[in-house]
Amino acid sequence: MAQIRQLRQKIKSVKSTAKITRAQEMIATSRIVKAQQAVAASKPYADRITQALSALVSHHVGIDHPLLQEQPADNRSAVLIITSDRGFCGAYNANVIREAEALIARLREEGREPVPYVIGNKGITWYRFRGREVAETWHGFTDRPDFPSAERIGRRLTEDFLKTDADGGVGEIHVVYTQFVSMLTQEVQVRRLLPLEIGESSADRVPPAYEFEPSAAAALDLLLPNYVESRIFHMLLQSAASFHASVRRAMKSATDNANELVGVYTRQMNQVRQAAITQEISEIVGGADALAESGGE
Repeated sequence: MAQIRQLRQKIKSVKSTAKITRAQEMIATSRIVKAQQAVAASKPYADRITQALSALVSHHVGIDHPLLQEQPADNRSAVLIITSDRGFCGAYNANVIREAEALIARLREEGREPVPYVIGNKGITWYRFRGREVAETWHGFTDRPDFPSAERIGRRLTEDFLKTDADGGVGEIHVVYTQFVSMLTQEVQVRRLLPLEIGESSADRVPPAYEFEPSAAAALDLLLPNYVESRIFHMLLQSAASFHASVRRAMKSATDNANELVGVYTRQMNQVRQAAITQEISEIVGGADALAESGGE
């Protein structure tokens, strides 16, 4: 009976865990929808500002700006790593950090000095635990990114890019984040953010010629920082949607495993109960036989 009681306690505990993981799965599912809506809402703005920037650069070939220039003299490379503030998301953070470490290794092979900038408590904890230095950290908004947070990050990165190595600046900026492809697929991406790479327009889609006031250079001074901030915001939104999808998948797997474990414990309890009943029946039959033999004598 003691064994049956222990198995009942285990079944009760696992069922309670399954209720929690099921609730977390449902919460993550609802947040994925909101995150997808946020990504879709930010896309038109990002597309428009990219088109305007491409048109400006395409029609003003001689225009010059520090954010468009390569800086071969600066050997420091910033690596912005976007992780999450919370766990229970499977291999989401591990995949991002693994890709970031691979990028850092490649940069060192190229003779550059990587400088990590980390977003999210999980990434911050990972680097601090290993005694790794980071240039800046941000946290507290990865579940629901907001534009002011992206603006702060973009301004800090832009300021460091405009500085020289001697002043603590960087010559290029890379971003490691997770792109939301579907509910089942999220892919870690590595993108170079600065200096900007403006692709050439195709022949059948020539960018419109804009008139800029007071000048194209002044417009570029405003457009480029906004472009950087909008790109970071879009990456944060993509990472948030990927995080919630990873949480949903991890919690669903945990719920399925818990239900399977309940089935295993239930079968074990039934076997123990059946063995106990069989033993009791054997004892009763044995006792009856003994009484019959003694009565016959």
